[in-house]
Amino acid sequence: MAQTGIKVVAQGLTYLEGPRWHDGALWFVDFYTHGVYCVGSDGEPRKMVHVENQPSGLGWLPDGRMLVVSMKDRKVLRQEEDGSLVVHADIWDLCAGHANDMVVAPNGNAYVGDFGFDLMGGAPFQTTGLVLVRPDGSAQQVALGLEFPNGMVITPDGATLIVNELFGNRISQFDILPDGSLGPRRDFANFGSLGSEGDVGKRIAAAQIVPDGLALDAEGAVWFADTIHQRAVRMAEGGRILQEVHTAPEGIFAVALGGDDGKTLFMCAAPDWDEGQRKAARQARMLATRVAVRHAGTP
Repeated sequence: MAQTGIKVVAQGLTYLEGPRWHDGALWFVDFYTHGVYCVGSDGEPRKMVHVENQPSGLGWLPDGRMLVVSMKDRKVLRQEEDGSLVVHADIWDLCAGHANDMVVAPNGNAYVGDFGFDLMGGAPFQTTGLVLVRPDGSAQQVALGLEFPNGMVITPDGATLIVNELFGNRISQFDILPDGSLGPRRDFANFGSLGSEGDVGKRIAAAQIVPDGLALDAEGAVWFADTIHQRAVRMAEGGRILQEVHTAPEGIFAVALGGDDGKTLFMCAAPDWDEGQRKAARQARMLATRVAVRHAGTP
């Protein structure tokens, strides 16, 4: 690796996403083994749940039941106390592509993003939105015009949702209104509009950041996975880069802050995000390194 101080937490998996530090343990999903995993005290990842239509975002309701996004059938599933999975919300009609990342607020409101178009099938880029799923399973669209939302956090006061725009060259934020809906979009960091360009490759080539996964720290900075630049980045509001963790030749595709003191940065690493190649190999790893500023907010 290009940087010292990085350790391997788990390996031999396909494509990791949704890392979360919960109840004293690291949780994450592996797309193509269709699993939600937890790393136990022995350091071994254990498959806790099987999600046939591909798991993504993770979170927990106030009563401790887990929510997980089922990507390809565009549902949010809920794990009951007996371990069974049930449909918490069917959001098919509110998504324009695979359902994807999710953050669950302390009050149980879940915010879910989607692809907006058939990324893996090579379709042209389209904007999309965010869906609010309330604790009772009711759902509504609460944002539009986002350029592939991917990675979300909620500030410790519960007042602000911050969201990456993977193909938008920016990180956005919204006020969370009393009813759980969102106010107007505003910039957290913006590196220039990519316009209406429909070719994903050209959008990526023109972007300064391609942000995936998101974590918030106690100084109000965010960590994100800068996917094609093979690094995790700590950034202040406004766009100033405060720190970088380089992982070449591997890319980083999601991050989380956790550990007993909140100062371990977990990073989901893989060679690329190509669905065909990741399904056919076991090259994904969970990496970790120590940082100076502890976790804050949700997740």
